[in-house]
Amino acid sequence: MIMDSLSLSLDTVWMLLAAMLVFFMQPGFALCEAGFTRSKNTVNILFKNFVDFMFGSLLFWLVGFGLMFGSDVLGGFVGLPNWGDLSFYKGDLPVEGFLIFETVFCATSATIVSGAMAERTKFSMYVIYSAIISLLIYPIEGHWTWGGGWLCNDAADGFMMTTFGDVFHDFAGSAIVHSVGGVLALIGAIVLGARRGKYGKDGKSRAIPGHSLTLAALGVFILWMGWFGFNPGSQLAASGAVNRTAICHVFLTTNLAAAAGGCATMFLTWLRYKKPSFSLTLNGVLAGLVGVTAGCDLVSPLGAVIIGLVCGTVLVFSIEFIDHRLHIDDPVGASSVHGVCGILGTLMTGLLSTSNGALYGHGWGFFGAECFGILMIDLWAAACGIVLFFAIKKIHGLRVPARIEDEGLDVYEHGELCYN
Repeated sequence: MIMDSLSLSLDTVWMLLAAMLVFFMQPGFALCEAGFTRSKNTVNILFKNFVDFMFGSLLFWLVGFGLMFGSDVLGGFVGLPNWGDLSFYKGDLPVEGFLIFETVFCATSATIVSGAMAERTKFSMYVIYSAIISLLIYPIEGHWTWGGGWLCNDAADGFMMTTFGDVFHDFAGSAIVHSVGGVLALIGAIVLGARRGKYGKDGKSRAIPGHSLTLAALGVFILWMGWFGFNPGSQLAASGAVNRTAICHVFLTTNLAAAAGGCATMFLTWLRYKKPSFSLTLNGVLAGLVGVTAGCDLVSPLGAVIIGLVCGTVLVFSIEFIDHRLHIDDPVGASSVHGVCGILGTLMTGLLSTSNGALYGHGWGFFGAECFGILMIDLWAAACGIVLFFAIKKIHGLRVPARIEDEGLDVYEHGELCYN
Protein backbone atom coordinates (compact mmCIF):
# COMPACT_ATOMS: atom_id res chain seq x y z
CA MET A 1 0.00 0.00 0.00
CA ILE A 2 2.86 2.37 0.89
CA MET A 3 4.64 1.58 -2.37
CA ASP A 4 1.46 2.18 -4.35
CA SER A 5 1.07 5.56 -2.68
CA LEU A 6 4.69 6.47 -3.42
CA SER A 7 4.31 5.39 -7.05
CA LEU A 8 1.18 7.49 -7.51
CA SER A 9 2.92 10.48 -5.91
CA LEU A 10 5.91 10.10 -8.23
CA ASP A 11 3.65 9.76 -11.27
CA THR A 12 1.71 12.86 -10.23
CA VAL A 13 4.84 14.95 -9.75
CA TRP A 14 6.17 13.83 -13.14
CA MET A 15 2.89 14.72 -14.83
CA LEU A 16 2.87 18.19 -13.27
CA LEU A 17 6.53 18.77 -14.13
CA ALA A 18 5.80 17.79 -17.73
CA ALA A 19 2.81 20.14 -17.72
CA MET A 20 5.10 22.99 -16.66
CA LEU A 21 7.47 22.19 -19.54
CA VAL A 22 4.59 22.16 -22.03
CA PHE A 23 3.30 25.44 -20.59
CA PHE A 24 6.76 26.91 -21.17
CA MET A 25 6.24 26.16 -24.87
CA GLN A 26 3.80 29.10 -24.93
CA PRO A 27 6.60 31.69 -24.64
CA GLY A 28 8.52 29.58 -27.14
CA PHE A 29 5.75 29.94 -29.69
CA ALA A 30 5.34 33.62 -28.83
CA LEU A 31 9.03 34.45 -29.35
CA CYS A 32 9.29 32.30 -32.47
CA GLU A 33 6.27 33.96 -34.10
CA ALA A 34 7.32 37.44 -33.01
CA GLY A 35 10.81 36.98 -34.40
CA PHE A 36 9.54 35.77 -37.77
CA THR A 37 7.22 38.79 -38.16
CA ARG A 38 7.73 42.56 -38.26
CA SER A 39 8.42 44.64 -35.17
CA LYS A 40 5.27 46.76 -35.63
CA ASN A 41 3.12 43.72 -34.79
CA THR A 42 5.07 42.29 -31.85
CA VAL A 43 2.62 43.32 -29.11
CA ASN A 44 -0.20 41.78 -31.12
CA ILE A 45 1.67 38.47 -31.51
CA LEU A 46 2.60 38.25 -27.84
CA PHE A 47 -0.92 39.19 -26.75
CA LYS A 48 -2.47 36.45 -28.87
CA ASN A 49 -0.33 33.80 -27.20
CA PHE A 50 -1.54 34.98 -23.80
CA VAL A 51 -5.14 34.90 -25.05
CA ASP A 52 -4.73 31.29 -26.19
CA PHE A 53 -3.77 30.15 -22.73
CA MET A 54 -6.10 32.41 -20.74
CA PHE A 55 -9.22 31.57 -22.72
CA GLY A 56 -8.13 27.99 -23.30
CA SER A 57 -7.69 27.35 -19.57
CA LEU A 58 -11.17 28.60 -18.70
CA LEU A 59 -13.04 27.05 -21.60
CA PHE A 60 -11.28 23.68 -21.45
CA TRP A 61 -12.04 23.46 -17.72
CA LEU A 62 -15.66 24.49 -18.21
CA VAL A 63 -16.57 22.39 -21.27
CA GLY A 64 -13.66 21.01 -23.29
CA PHE A 65 -12.33 18.54 -20.73
CA GLY A 66 -15.72 16.89 -20.42
CA LEU A 67 -16.19 16.73 -24.19
CA MET A 68 -12.76 15.12 -24.51
CA PHE A 69 -12.65 12.68 -21.60
CA GLY A 70 -16.28 12.23 -20.56
CA SER A 71 -18.32 9.08 -21.13
CA ASP A 72 -18.98 8.18 -24.77
CA VAL A 73 -22.14 9.47 -26.40
CA LEU A 74 -23.17 9.36 -30.07
CA GLY A 75 -21.15 6.23 -30.74
CA GLY A 76 -17.88 7.58 -29.39
CA PHE A 77 -18.08 10.82 -31.35
CA VAL A 78 -17.99 13.00 -28.24
CA GLY A 79 -17.75 12.73 -24.48
CA LEU A 80 -20.38 13.80 -21.99
CA PRO A 81 -19.98 17.54 -21.23
CA ASN A 82 -19.10 18.34 -17.63
CA TRP A 83 -19.78 22.09 -17.35
CA GLY A 84 -17.12 22.53 -14.69
CA ASP A 85 -17.95 19.35 -12.77
CA LEU A 86 -14.96 17.00 -12.88
CA SER A 87 -16.55 14.14 -10.95
CA PHE A 88 -16.90 12.06 -14.13
CA TYR A 89 -13.13 11.43 -14.22
CA LYS A 90 -12.26 7.92 -13.01
CA GLY A 91 -8.48 7.80 -13.59
CA ASP A 92 -5.89 7.05 -10.91
CA LEU A 93 -4.09 10.37 -11.28
CA PRO A 94 -5.55 13.38 -9.43
CA VAL A 95 -8.20 14.90 -11.67
CA GLU A 96 -7.03 18.48 -11.17
CA GLY A 97 -3.49 17.55 -12.21
CA PHE A 98 -4.64 15.66 -15.28
CA LEU A 99 -6.86 18.60 -16.24
CA ILE A 100 -3.87 20.95 -16.10
CA PHE A 101 -1.77 18.57 -18.18
CA GLU A 102 -4.45 18.35 -20.86
CA THR A 103 -5.09 22.11 -20.73
CA VAL A 104 -1.54 22.94 -21.81
CA PHE A 105 -1.91 20.61 -24.80
CA CYS A 106 -5.15 22.31 -25.79
CA ALA A 107 -3.48 25.72 -25.65
CA THR A 108 -0.70 24.48 -27.93
CA SER A 109 -3.16 23.46 -30.63
CA ALA A 110 -4.82 26.88 -30.53
CA THR A 111 -1.62 28.90 -30.60
CA ILE A 112 -0.31 27.24 -33.79
CA VAL A 113 -2.94 29.14 -35.78
CA SER A 114 -1.82 32.61 -34.72
CA GLY A 115 1.48 32.53 -36.64
CA ALA A 116 -0.06 31.71 -40.01
CA MET A 117 -2.59 34.54 -39.66
CA ALA A 118 -0.17 37.07 -38.21
CA GLU A 119 0.06 40.76 -39.11
CA ARG A 120 -3.42 41.23 -40.59
CA THR A 121 -6.07 39.66 -38.32
CA LYS A 122 -8.48 41.62 -36.14
CA PHE A 123 -7.67 40.94 -32.51
CA SER A 124 -11.35 40.71 -31.56
CA MET A 125 -11.92 38.02 -34.17
CA TYR A 126 -8.81 36.15 -33.07
CA VAL A 127 -10.27 35.92 -29.57
CA ILE A 128 -13.40 34.30 -31.02
CA TYR A 129 -11.76 31.63 -33.12
CA SER A 130 -9.17 30.83 -30.46
CA ALA A 131 -12.04 30.23 -28.03
CA ILE A 132 -13.89 27.95 -30.49
CA ILE A 133 -10.77 25.83 -31.00
CA SER A 134 -10.40 25.28 -27.25
CA LEU A 135 -14.13 24.88 -26.67
CA LEU A 136 -15.15 22.48 -29.45
CA ILE A 137 -12.75 21.69 -32.31
CA TYR A 138 -9.84 20.26 -30.34
CA PRO A 139 -11.81 18.48 -27.55
CA ILE A 140 -14.09 16.59 -29.95
CA GLU A 141 -11.35 15.12 -32.14
CA GLY A 142 -9.32 14.58 -28.96
CA HIS A 143 -12.13 12.41 -27.61
CA TRP A 144 -11.96 10.20 -30.71
CA THR A 145 -8.40 9.29 -29.73
CA TRP A 146 -7.09 10.10 -26.26
CA GLY A 147 -10.57 10.26 -24.75
CA GLY A 148 -11.49 6.66 -25.57
CA GLY A 149 -13.64 7.42 -28.62
CA TRP A 150 -14.15 5.49 -31.81
CA LEU A 151 -10.68 5.86 -33.37
CA CYS A 152 -8.96 4.17 -30.42
CA ASN A 153 -11.71 1.77 -29.38
CA ASP A 154 -9.92 -1.60 -29.24
CA ALA A 155 -13.05 -3.70 -28.71
CA ALA A 156 -13.01 -6.73 -30.98
CA ASP A 157 -16.31 -5.71 -32.58
CA GLY A 158 -15.34 -2.02 -32.85
CA PHE A 159 -14.99 -0.27 -36.21
CA MET A 160 -11.21 0.11 -36.15
CA MET A 161 -10.49 -3.47 -35.09
CA THR A 162 -12.89 -5.04 -37.58
CA THR A 163 -11.63 -2.79 -40.40
CA PHE A 164 -7.89 -2.60 -39.78
CA GLY A 165 -7.17 -5.06 -36.99
CA ASP A 166 -5.61 -2.21 -35.03
CA VAL A 167 -6.47 1.19 -33.58
CA PHE A 168 -5.18 4.67 -34.33
CA HIS A 169 -2.08 5.66 -32.37
CA ASP A 170 -0.80 9.15 -31.65
CA PHE A 171 1.32 9.09 -28.52
CA ALA A 172 1.69 12.84 -27.93
CA GLY A 173 -0.12 14.69 -30.71
CA SER A 174 1.42 14.81 -34.20
CA ALA A 175 -2.12 14.47 -35.50
CA ILE A 176 -4.32 15.41 -32.56
CA VAL A 177 -2.50 18.64 -31.70
CA HIS A 178 -0.15 19.64 -34.50
CA SER A 179 -1.88 18.59 -37.71
CA VAL A 180 -5.16 20.04 -36.43
CA GLY A 181 -3.42 23.34 -35.67
CA GLY A 182 -1.65 23.23 -39.04
CA VAL A 183 -4.84 22.56 -41.02
CA LEU A 184 -6.70 25.32 -39.20
CA ALA A 185 -3.73 27.64 -39.84
CA LEU A 186 -3.82 26.85 -43.57
CA ILE A 187 -7.59 27.40 -43.84
CA GLY A 188 -7.32 30.63 -41.86
CA ALA A 189 -4.51 31.95 -44.06
CA ILE A 190 -6.51 31.14 -47.21
CA VAL A 191 -9.67 32.87 -45.98
CA LEU A 192 -7.71 35.84 -44.64
CA GLY A 193 -5.61 36.44 -47.76
CA ALA A 194 -1.97 37.43 -48.12
CA ARG A 195 -0.31 40.39 -46.44
CA ARG A 196 -0.18 43.55 -48.48
CA GLY A 197 2.88 43.55 -50.73
CA LYS A 198 3.55 39.82 -50.32
CA TYR A 199 2.85 39.02 -53.99
CA GLY A 200 3.67 41.30 -56.89
CA LYS A 201 1.54 41.94 -59.96
CA ASP A 202 3.57 39.26 -61.73
CA GLY A 203 2.47 36.75 -59.07
CA LYS A 204 5.95 36.29 -57.65
CA SER A 205 6.38 35.96 -53.91
CA ARG A 206 8.28 38.72 -52.14
CA ALA A 207 10.17 38.03 -48.95
CA ILE A 208 8.95 39.92 -45.87
CA PRO A 209 11.74 39.30 -43.34
CA GLY A 210 10.99 39.01 -39.67
CA HIS A 211 12.49 41.59 -37.37
CA SER A 212 14.54 39.33 -35.07
CA LEU A 213 16.07 35.93 -35.75
CA THR A 214 17.45 36.16 -32.23
CA LEU A 215 13.93 36.01 -30.78
CA ALA A 216 12.98 33.24 -33.21
CA ALA A 217 16.05 31.19 -32.27
CA LEU A 218 15.37 31.60 -28.56
CA GLY A 219 11.78 30.56 -29.17
CA VAL A 220 12.87 27.38 -30.96
CA PHE A 221 15.33 26.50 -28.17
CA ILE A 222 12.49 26.92 -25.65
CA LEU A 223 10.18 24.77 -27.77
CA TRP A 224 12.85 22.08 -28.10
CA MET A 225 13.19 21.98 -24.31
CA GLY A 226 9.41 22.07 -23.83
CA TRP A 227 9.02 19.07 -26.09
CA PHE A 228 10.75 16.99 -23.41
CA GLY A 229 7.58 17.54 -21.41
CA PHE A 230 5.28 17.24 -24.42
CA ASN A 231 6.45 13.77 -25.50
CA PRO A 232 7.94 12.01 -22.44
CA GLY A 233 5.26 13.57 -20.25
CA SER A 234 2.58 11.80 -22.26
CA GLN A 235 3.70 8.56 -20.60
CA LEU A 236 1.84 10.00 -17.57
CA ALA A 237 3.87 7.80 -15.24
CA ALA A 238 7.46 7.63 -14.01
CA SER A 239 7.38 4.87 -11.40
CA GLY A 240 8.44 1.33 -12.18
CA ALA A 241 10.97 -0.10 -14.59
CA VAL A 242 8.60 -0.07 -17.58
CA ASN A 243 7.76 3.61 -17.24
CA ARG A 244 11.36 4.64 -16.55
CA THR A 245 12.50 2.84 -19.67
CA ALA A 246 9.67 4.29 -21.75
CA ILE A 247 10.42 7.87 -20.66
CA CYS A 248 14.12 7.53 -21.44
CA HIS A 249 13.33 6.05 -24.86
CA VAL A 250 10.94 8.88 -25.71
CA PHE A 251 13.48 11.49 -24.58
CA LEU A 252 16.03 9.94 -26.94
CA THR A 253 13.78 9.60 -29.98
CA THR A 254 12.44 13.13 -29.50
CA ASN A 255 15.91 14.67 -29.40
CA LEU A 256 17.26 12.63 -32.33
CA ALA A 257 14.35 13.59 -34.57
CA ALA A 258 14.79 17.28 -33.75
CA ALA A 259 18.51 17.16 -34.52
CA ALA A 260 17.97 15.19 -37.72
CA GLY A 261 15.24 17.57 -38.88
CA GLY A 262 17.47 20.58 -38.39
CA CYS A 263 20.42 18.93 -40.15
CA ALA A 264 18.28 17.85 -43.11
CA THR A 265 16.93 21.36 -43.62
CA MET A 266 20.33 22.99 -43.18
CA PHE A 267 22.07 20.82 -45.78
CA LEU A 268 19.17 20.90 -48.22
CA THR A 269 18.99 24.71 -48.18
CA TRP A 270 22.78 24.81 -48.51
CA LEU A 271 22.54 22.73 -51.69
CA ARG A 272 19.41 24.39 -53.01
CA TYR A 273 20.13 28.05 -52.28
CA LYS A 274 23.98 27.88 -52.11
CA LYS A 275 23.85 29.12 -48.51
CA PRO A 276 22.44 27.40 -45.40
CA SER A 277 19.25 29.14 -44.27
CA PHE A 278 19.13 29.73 -40.53
CA SER A 279 15.43 30.63 -40.46
CA LEU A 280 14.46 27.49 -42.35
CA THR A 281 16.76 25.37 -40.19
CA LEU A 282 14.91 26.61 -37.12
CA ASN A 283 11.70 25.36 -38.68
CA GLY A 284 13.47 22.13 -39.63
CA VAL A 285 14.13 21.42 -35.95
CA LEU A 286 10.44 21.96 -35.22
CA ALA A 287 9.50 19.77 -38.18
CA GLY A 288 11.48 16.87 -36.72
CA LEU A 289 9.87 17.38 -33.33
CA VAL A 290 6.37 17.52 -34.77
CA GLY A 291 6.97 14.45 -36.93
CA VAL A 292 8.24 12.16 -34.17
CA THR A 293 5.56 13.12 -31.65
CA ALA A 294 3.07 10.50 -32.85
CA GLY A 295 5.38 7.50 -32.67
CA CYS A 296 8.14 8.55 -30.27
CA ASP A 297 7.21 5.60 -28.04
CA LEU A 298 7.08 3.02 -30.83
CA VAL A 299 9.93 3.83 -33.22
CA SER A 300 13.59 2.96 -32.70
CA PRO A 301 16.29 5.64 -32.43
CA LEU A 302 17.11 5.01 -36.09
CA GLY A 303 13.42 5.33 -36.95
CA ALA A 304 13.33 8.68 -35.15
CA VAL A 305 16.30 9.90 -37.19
CA ILE A 306 14.56 8.81 -40.41
CA ILE A 307 11.39 10.67 -39.40
CA GLY A 308 13.42 13.78 -38.65
CA LEU A 309 15.31 13.60 -41.94
CA VAL A 310 12.14 13.12 -43.97
CA CYS A 311 10.24 15.92 -42.21
CA GLY A 312 13.18 18.32 -42.38
CA THR A 313 13.52 17.67 -46.10
CA VAL A 314 9.83 17.81 -47.01
CA LEU A 315 9.45 21.00 -44.99
CA VAL A 316 11.54 23.03 -47.45
CA PHE A 317 9.53 21.91 -50.47
CA SER A 318 6.24 22.33 -48.61
CA ILE A 319 7.00 25.94 -47.67
CA GLU A 320 8.04 26.68 -51.26
CA PHE A 321 4.93 25.05 -52.70
CA ILE A 322 2.46 26.77 -50.37
CA ASP A 323 4.11 30.15 -50.86
CA HIS A 324 5.21 30.18 -54.50
CA ARG A 325 2.65 27.87 -56.11
CA LEU A 326 -0.48 28.20 -54.02
CA HIS A 327 0.18 31.85 -53.08
CA ILE A 328 -0.91 31.26 -49.49
CA ASP A 329 0.86 33.64 -47.12
CA ASP A 330 1.96 31.85 -43.95
CA PRO A 331 4.51 34.14 -42.25
CA VAL A 332 5.96 31.50 -39.94
CA GLY A 333 5.42 28.32 -41.98
CA ALA A 334 2.97 26.88 -39.45
CA SER A 335 0.92 24.98 -42.02
CA SER A 336 4.06 23.18 -43.22
CA VAL A 337 5.76 22.63 -39.87
CA HIS A 338 2.68 21.48 -37.98
CA GLY A 339 0.25 20.42 -40.70
CA VAL A 340 2.39 18.67 -43.30
CA CYS A 341 4.95 17.27 -40.85
CA GLY A 342 2.25 16.25 -38.37
CA ILE A 343 0.61 14.19 -41.10
CA LEU A 344 3.94 12.74 -42.27
CA GLY A 345 4.96 11.76 -38.76
CA THR A 346 1.66 10.01 -38.13
CA LEU A 347 1.92 8.03 -41.36
CA MET A 348 5.55 7.09 -40.76
CA THR A 349 4.57 5.73 -37.35
CA GLY A 350 2.51 3.15 -39.22
CA LEU A 351 5.59 2.20 -41.21
CA LEU A 352 8.37 2.42 -38.61
CA SER A 353 6.76 1.16 -35.40
CA THR A 354 8.96 -1.69 -34.17
CA SER A 355 5.98 -3.51 -32.65
CA ASN A 356 3.41 -3.35 -35.47
CA GLY A 357 4.83 -1.26 -38.32
CA ALA A 358 4.54 -2.34 -41.94
CA LEU A 359 8.29 -2.10 -42.62
CA TYR A 360 8.97 -4.48 -39.74
CA GLY A 361 6.91 -7.23 -41.33
CA HIS A 362 3.71 -6.76 -39.32
CA GLY A 363 1.39 -6.17 -42.25
CA TRP A 364 -0.40 -3.03 -43.33
CA GLY A 365 -3.29 -2.97 -40.85
CA PHE A 366 -1.69 -0.50 -38.44
CA PHE A 367 -0.56 1.72 -41.30
CA GLY A 368 -4.14 1.69 -42.60
CA ALA A 369 -5.41 2.70 -39.16
CA GLU A 370 -2.94 5.60 -39.09
CA CYS A 371 -3.96 6.74 -42.58
CA PHE A 372 -7.65 6.58 -41.73
CA GLY A 373 -7.23 8.30 -38.39
CA ILE A 374 -5.25 11.25 -39.72
CA LEU A 375 -7.73 11.62 -42.58
CA MET A 376 -10.71 11.78 -40.24
CA ILE A 377 -9.03 14.15 -37.80
CA ASP A 378 -7.89 16.59 -40.47
CA LEU A 379 -11.18 16.48 -42.37
CA TRP A 380 -12.86 17.47 -39.11
CA ALA A 381 -10.38 20.31 -38.62
CA ALA A 382 -10.75 21.50 -42.22
CA ALA A 383 -14.55 21.42 -42.14
CA CYS A 384 -14.67 23.29 -38.83
CA GLY A 385 -12.07 25.80 -40.05
CA ILE A 386 -13.98 26.55 -43.25
CA VAL A 387 -17.25 27.14 -41.39
CA LEU A 388 -15.59 29.13 -38.61
CA PHE A 389 -13.40 31.46 -40.66
CA PHE A 390 -15.89 32.10 -43.45
CA ALA A 391 -18.61 32.81 -40.88
CA ILE A 392 -16.41 35.33 -39.06
CA LYS A 393 -15.40 36.94 -42.36
CA LYS A 394 -19.02 37.21 -43.49
CA ILE A 395 -20.51 38.44 -40.21
CA HIS A 396 -17.91 40.85 -38.89
CA GLY A 397 -14.81 40.71 -41.05
CA LEU A 398 -11.59 38.87 -40.25
CA ARG A 399 -9.00 41.31 -41.53
CA VAL A 400 -7.90 44.75 -40.36
CA PRO A 401 -8.15 47.72 -42.79
CA ALA A 402 -5.21 48.40 -45.10
CA ARG A 403 -3.99 51.43 -43.15
CA ILE A 404 -3.79 49.49 -39.90
CA GLU A 405 -1.93 46.66 -41.62
CA ASP A 406 0.56 49.07 -43.18
CA GLU A 407 1.26 51.01 -39.99
CA GLY A 408 1.14 48.06 -37.62
CA LEU A 409 -1.44 46.37 -35.42
CA ASP A 410 0.28 47.29 -32.17
CA VAL A 411 -0.74 50.96 -32.13
CA TYR A 412 -4.21 50.64 -33.65
CA GLU A 413 -5.31 47.40 -31.98
CA HIS A 414 -3.65 47.86 -28.58
CA GLY A 415 -2.40 51.44 -28.26
CA GLU A 416 1.06 50.15 -27.31
CA LEU A 417 4.45 49.56 -28.89
CA CYS A 418 6.86 46.78 -28.03
CA TYR A 419 9.88 48.85 -29.02
CA ASN A 420 10.24 52.61 -28.48
